[in-house]
Amino acid sequence: MKNQTYSGHQASQIVGITYRQLDYWARTNLIRPSAADASGSGTRRQYSYKDLLELKVVKKLLDSGIKLTSVRDVFAYMREHVDTEISSAHIVIDGSSVILCDGDNLVDVVRHGQGVLNVLPLSGVKDEVDRQIVSLDFSPKNPETDRDGDSRRAV
Repeated sequence: MKNQTYSGHQASQIVGITYRQLDYWARTNLIRPSAADASGSGTRRQYSYKDLLELKVVKKLLDSGIKLTSVRDVFAYMREHVDTEISSAHIVIDGSSVILCDGDNLVDVVRHGQGVLNVLPLSGVKDEVDRQIVSLDFSPKNPETDRDGDSRRAV
C-alpha cells in the first residue's frame, strides 16, 4: 500500500474531497503529488500514500474551521520544522489558532512559530517512583524499628 500510487480521482475519493479541490491544491502548491506531477496536457498526477495522508490532514484542518490560508501557513511551518510525517504530528485547534505539540513545546504555527506553552511530560513519573521503591530495601531489621530506621515505642 505504501509503495502504490493513486490517480487524482482515486486520491480525491480516498481523502473525501472533490477532484476540483485536489486539482486546486496541486496547482497552488499546497500538496503536490510526489509520485508523478502533471507536466502538460494528457499527463496525469500520481499521488503517494504520504501525499494521501497530507491531503487528509488538510481536509481535517478545513473541516475543523481553519481557513485555507492558515492551513497553508501550518503546512509551510510543519514542512520546515517537523522531522516526522505531518500526519503523525499532534495538533491542538483553538478557534483560529493551530498549535503544534513539538516535543516538550506547544507552538502556534499560524503565528509563525511563536512559542505558547511548555509541556511537562508526566508519563514517566510512575515508572520512576516504582523503580525507586524497588531499589530501596524495606525489609525491617528490627521489629521495633520502622521502615525509616526510627525507633518506635509502644504507648
